[in-house]
Amino acid sequence: MKKNAIIRFLTKPYVYAIIFSIVLIACTTYSLLDVFVIPHYISAATDTSDNSDTSSTTSSSASTETSNTGNVTTTSTSYEDDNIKVTITTIEKYDTTIYVADVEVSSPEYLQTALANNAYGTNVTATTSDTAESVNAILAINGDYYGANKTGYVIKNGTVYRSSVRDDYENGDLVIYKDGSFGIIYENEISAQELVDSGVVQLFAFGPSLVEDSEIQVSTTTEVDQSMTSNPRTAIGIIDECHYILVVSDGRTSESEGLSLYELATIMQDYGCTTAYNLDGGGAYK
Repeated sequence: MKKNAIIRFLTKPYVYAIIFSIVLIACTTYSLLDVFVIPHYISAATDTSDNSDTSSTTSSSASTETSNTGNVTTTSTSYEDDNIKVTITTIEKYDTTIYVADVEVSSPEYLQTALANNAYGTNVTATTSDTAESVNAILAINGDYYGANKTGYVIKNGTVYRSSVRDDYENGDLVIYKDGSFGIIYENEISAQELVDSGVVQLFAFGPSLVEDSEIQVSTTTEVDQSMTSNPRTAIGIIDECHYILVVSDGRTSESEGLSLYELATIMQDYGCTTAYNLDGGGAYK
């Protein structure tokens, strides 16, 4: 494992973010993974979900409550307390540098999302590190790209911010339920409110789906405009109950070529993901 490369990765100053929501694990102010998160404000983030199952506040779209940490152990590539365990490794594959965060949490409440500057809107800017710090996150990555689109569901921490069907609904959305489980849905088949009523607390409208039922969902010949292009990538997957994998790859450089969607899906499958989803990475990762 390239320790120096990881340290540089964790401290890169991503001044601009192309995405407006991030995946994060809320716990303490120790920032483990500093990847990046990019305005016209529409509303402040709120949460109308049932707080008996998730931890959140009305002033932030991500949990600001700290874990009952007990003994905390940290290194440049790991974090562990009584409720959260994160281990980051670096692999070289497909001529690309790939960072893999293995995340285990005691409860789904530690897997949250946040809006840049705690507000829903378009062209809202914030760095991932600043957003993560504002909600006491220990790890944060890109989410979706909702602010660049006028349609598509936006559901964050149980709140529906937008309920119009996305134009490219065939890509599918990743939904996360209160129990921490993952699912892939299609917006033309179910309404945003029905999703929330069924227990969905988070939704990511990017895609496509990479792995479902442990099987790869993209190929080297379909979706040529996406899956045959080597790019920086970001993905999230679930291995088991409260056990997740977050993957970020370098790309478009002489040292790191980048991944196709099929290559990314293969990596997620190799790590044991039963469901995995492509998040915003190609346009934001620089």
